[in-house]
Amino acid sequence: MTLTLMSRASERVPRQATAPTSPSSRSGWLVQMLSEMPDTKDRNHVYLGVHVRGPVTVVHERATTLLEPNDLVFCDPARQHLLRFGGDCRMIFFRVPRCFLGLSESGLNQVLGVPVRGGEGVGSLVSGFLTALAAQAEFRRSTIGDRRARTAVRLLSLLVMELLEADTTDEVDDASGTANEMLSRIRAYIEEHLMDPDLSPESIARAHHISVRYLQKLFQNDGSTVSQWVRERRLDFCRLELGRSNRRTTMAALAHRWGFSSPSHFSRTFRGAYGMSPSEWQARATSAFAPTTADVEDE
Repeated sequence: MTLTLMSRASERVPRQATAPTSPSSRSGWLVQMLSEMPDTKDRNHVYLGVHVRGPVTVVHERATTLLEPNDLVFCDPARQHLLRFGGDCRMIFFRVPRCFLGLSESGLNQVLGVPVRGGEGVGSLVSGFLTALAAQAEFRRSTIGDRRARTAVRLLSLLVMELLEADTTDEVDDASGTANEMLSRIRAYIEEHLMDPDLSPESIARAHHISVRYLQKLFQNDGSTVSQWVRERRLDFCRLELGRSNRRTTMAALAHRWGFSSPSHFSRTFRGAYGMSPSEWQARATSAFAPTTADVEDE
């Protein structure tokens, strides 16, 4: 892999950001240009791909977008399946320490995989600047190169801010159609994985290639939350199982089967929802269907 170091990062780190790794390592450089994305997980950096030529498709929230020359997309080495490369294609990747862009984990999930057109707005500024920077090899190790690398980081910060703002606007406006379809798919997914103890907003969002914030927004528009929906559906199935007169089960086994962390957690949650313990519910439900003395005599 060809790696071009462009500018060493300063020791100063923005407030509330995580410190960069040692300057003696490669991650101590402010901007790096790579011939391709590494095939490893990297939580400390943000990768921005600039499309040069050939067919490249981005898959984001189940929508596919064919990139045009100079288009941009933030990438994650751990999620390379979101980029599909055709024959004779070329992209330039830039790697920047995440702390210098002020990106939290949720913010990173919001910008990853979002195609940015390189022919308009801030995308045009960023694409043009990075393309020129990559072409001018004589500046990469010079003082001028240092300044341009820092200018690149400021432009990327501006692009990140615009993407985050656009994501918020899209989520507010997306109240029907696609949003409802996505919500239906997510609910079906939850139904299939109710017994999974690791089912969580994070795992659900990851399975549908969306941010946790967008996931929460979908349920909020429907008057609920993700966790509340999961909890209610689990309790519904537990209640039905407890009410079967021909089947007895321990509370511990029931709690484990339906993804509750412990029997005590299950009991507290059940009582909060129905005003009685699971054992009390089971006793009432089974006695309601038990044969009476008159029924037995009639037989």
